[in-house]
Amino acid sequence: MDAKLTPERLQRKALVYVRQSSMTQVTHNLESQRRQYALPARAQELGFQSIEVIDDDQGRSGSGCVERPGFERLVAQVCSGEIGGVICVEASRLARNGRDWHHLLELCALVGTVIVDPEGVYDPSLSNDRLLLGLKGTMSEFEVSLFRQRSREATQQKARRGELQFRLPAGLCWNGDHIELDPDQRIQQVFRLIFQKLEELGSVRQVYLWLSRQKLQVPVRTSDGKIAWKPPRYTTILYLFFNPFYAGAYAFGRTQVRTRVVDGRARKFIEERRRHQERWSVLIQDHHPGYISWEQYERNLRTMEANAHMKASSVPKAGRGGRALLSGLLRCRRCGRLMNVYYRGDSNVVARYICRGWPHLHPESHVAFGGVHAEEIVVAQLLEAVSGNAIQAALEAADQERSKQGEHRRCLELALEQACYQARLAERRYEEVDPSQRLVARELEARWNVALERVREAEAKCVEFDRSQQAIAIPSQELLLSLAEDLPAVWNASTDMRLKQRIIHLVLREILADVDPRRQEVSLLLHWAGGRHSEVRWTKTHSRLHEASKSSAMELIGKMAGAFQDQQIAFTLNRARMKTEWGQGWSAEQVARARKEQKMPEFGETVPTMTLEQAAQREHVSKPVIRRLIKRGILPAQQVVEFGPWQISAAALDSENVRKSLERTRGCGNRNFSDDRQQYLFSAT
Repeated sequence: MDAKLTPERLQRKALVYVRQSSMTQVTHNLESQRRQYALPARAQELGFQSIEVIDDDQGRSGSGCVERPGFERLVAQVCSGEIGGVICVEASRLARNGRDWHHLLELCALVGTVIVDPEGVYDPSLSNDRLLLGLKGTMSEFEVSLFRQRSREATQQKARRGELQFRLPAGLCWNGDHIELDPDQRIQQVFRLIFQKLEELGSVRQVYLWLSRQKLQVPVRTSDGKIAWKPPRYTTILYLFFNPFYAGAYAFGRTQVRTRVVDGRARKFIEERRRHQERWSVLIQDHHPGYISWEQYERNLRTMEANAHMKASSVPKAGRGGRALLSGLLRCRRCGRLMNVYYRGDSNVVARYICRGWPHLHPESHVAFGGVHAEEIVVAQLLEAVSGNAIQAALEAADQERSKQGEHRRCLELALEQACYQARLAERRYEEVDPSQRLVARELEARWNVALERVREAEAKCVEFDRSQQAIAIPSQELLLSLAEDLPAVWNASTDMRLKQRIIHLVLREILADVDPRRQEVSLLLHWAGGRHSEVRWTKTHSRLHEASKSSAMELIGKMAGAFQDQQIAFTLNRARMKTEWGQGWSAEQVARARKEQKMPEFGETVPTMTLEQAAQREHVSKPVIRRLIKRGILPAQQVVEFGPWQISAAALDSENVRKSLERTRGCGNRNFSDDRQQYLFSAT
């Protein structure tokens, strides 16, 4: 027996640490398992009486980047001083990183715990053993980097050939060493319908809402690799359009493993955020059959990017169905920013298109114009440009609508066919069971009933679809030809703003807008999809009215500045129905900005006055009392405008006549009159 195993150490407990780094080794490397689980017998041979096996870290790496509850429990027991020895197959089983390894050696040296492996017994408190254990830990840590480098290079090399196999998304499967479409025709039909709907609706959310309304289920790959049919979810539908495998491309390295420090320890995390295509490790186009082409995949990405209105991007934005027909297309010709839309009233009528950036740079001349007239001019240009191809477009639209209806009907038929198969399968299982096995028979009968219910639901969907198609029939060829000859009437008859916006975005790339402040002339430069450009101009209407309103508003601000707060001035301007230069109502911030630009005094810089409310509070009377004194000419006061706040000086309020009148009013109030009655009498005089 080794001299380092003193009787004191043998009386204490021995810990046997069992670990294999991956679940593959745990499942298949049984010889290594048997060798490690035989270590308690080795501990008994050495003389330990109390032995505990710690195998909580099976399938966990010892690199220190993952949590190891077993190793933490081992360290905690070593710190208690009740452990005589730690037994393992080799040093790498305990730790493959210097931090954990040297921390364990330090603790073992402090409490007198030895480390035992098949090659010998080591006492960390001895210098020579400490040196040898340090070398073992360093070699173990170096082995990890070698293993990782070899594995990474082999994985990358196999991925560059497109042969690295991993779990594919629903709709695709491995056949040997190549990828093919799922042989289930129902799955193929659903995915083709989803990609077709994005081309039609132009929005992932609209595709999700359409699938939800039609109550169509979507195939999803579960964690065990099987296919499950579930109701559509927005994230599931969004993932389809970002996945390049559906476009026939093999991609690898779209996500990244990053290491973060959590509670003082390194932890690995898989970054689920989509990396840019240029940073993918491998991208092989036309690698396998896909549901869409690579060109359509890139077109879908551009469509989704245009739909992201909340992201700061300079690209034109797609229409979202609002009342603004040119939303997302208009760009300021001076600063290059996309123009904003301002609505008016409860009906959300488009009031104006305004550039947010240019007024802050040059407030004297900003780009803003009315929306109704601009939309009428652009629509006229659009209808004139497409009038030559209107008849052919109408016929192609009818053919596409018939094709879409056929695809939808085919999807419902495949769902019904699969439901019938599941019902027949459940029926055969029920008939094959022994009738005496009532527990099994009742369960199979319940499953058969569920399958029959799904068949009835699928049949009902088919009947409902046929009924809806009969109610909404596709126009005949003669009707389409007659409508195509009168495009303005068809355009004005349609109320679907989303459809109109999509048509404009297909024909026009963007529109550059500018305003000539001297001529009060608006110019729009139309960039057509074919590469041509055209320009339209018109003179702004009601410009003098806006200038008059602006000048009168500035005069009123000048009269009230210094004597009233900005909030009171804004309230007065809005009561007078005066608008800003953008045609909006006034706020305290806008009044303050205009006052500072014109260098007008702030509140309190002029002779202080009081409003009617402040005077009433000072004299402890009601507002009608002060108003009656002003009306009778007893209390001198003035108004900037007829409906503006009163300006009352403190000297006027302290005059002898006002004091006597207020005393009489207070004396009248003591004659058993209630406050409400007194206020009513004063207001009536």
